Amino acid sequence: MDFSSPHPKPRIGTAEEIATTLVYKLRDFNQTVGVAESFTGGGIMATITSVPGSSAVLHGGVVSYATSVKREVLGVEDSLIAKEGVIHPEVARQMAKGARKITSHGSITTWGIATTGVAGPASQDNKPAGTVYIGIDSSKESWTWGPFNFPGDRDEVRQATIKEALCLLHDILEDGKAGEVPHTTGHSEI
Repeated sequence: MDFSSPHPKPRIGTAEEIATTLVYKLRDFNQTVGVAESFTGGGIMATITSVPGSSAVLHGGVVSYATSVKREVLGVEDSLIAKEGVIHPEVARQMAKGARKITSHGSITTWGIATTGVAGPASQDNKPAGTVYIGIDSSKESWTWGPFNFPGDRDEVRQATIKEALCLLHDILEDGKAGEVPHTTGHSEI
């Protein structure tokens, strides 16, 4: 499912507050998350791990700053990268799926979340600074959002992306999608 969102809805709270709520919700649902980050450089994982008890829900992740890591570790298709570049909604979706796959050791990772974009100051793949795509994957469904056009300098774009990514997974859980996804103790197709 694709969602175009050039202007994200206003978010209340800090990224850390949202991560805290998210960790508690995931723990209540007995669900887990794996992360694939490009230009956010581990910021989503750092924000989640700032929450006490996050080890119960964060299986792990990868910083896939290099295109080769997106291809070889996360399984993003060569043909997609050759045609569209790495700043693309389908790249975000495939990265999220790859995050679930590579972190499903011992038990299935419930959610994969991924970011790809341009922090700036220069453009990349003919996309201006601030262009961002976010992907979330489960065993039942995949979502992509973007392009976001976050304003600000490099750090502001990264921080806005981290917060929005956490909010989007939180929104999915709030919308009742968590009950549609198998718990981490079940055996399911990745």
